[in-house]
Amino acid sequence: QVQLVESGGGSVQTGGSLRLSCVASGRPFSRYNMGWFRQAPGKEREFCAAVDWTATSTYYADSVQGRFTISRDNYKSTLFLQMNNLNPEDTAAYYCAGVDRSSGRAYYGGDPSQYDYWGRGIQVTVSS
Repeated sequence: QVQLVESGGGSVQTGGSLRLSCVASGRPFSRYNMGWFRQAPGKEREFCAAVDWTATSTYYADSVQGRFTISRDNYKSTLFLQMNNLNPEDTAAYYCAGVDRSSGRAYYGGDPSQYDYWGRGIQVTVSS
């Protein structure tokens, strides 16, 4: 199975930027459609963005559209989330997740139950 490890989190002030990375190992990265989710204390896990295995199709939640950009580098087995114009409502633990295409599944979207593998998460804190 694939292992996913996030990095790049931290603390920023309102209006700042962060770039999250998620490195995959154990299986070919191109086997997976990928997504980013987040979860704030006391709240349900929330979809942020997703990208297909070719990196040509992306999908965003309304809450991050225009501020966040998802991308991937299949040669480096790495998924990215560029986050700009951050605000305190973006404070959460951020998780990368993958959908295994090997069985013919082509999903990349906002339903967390469709994702097969998850990283452990990385904290992002935005102060006002």
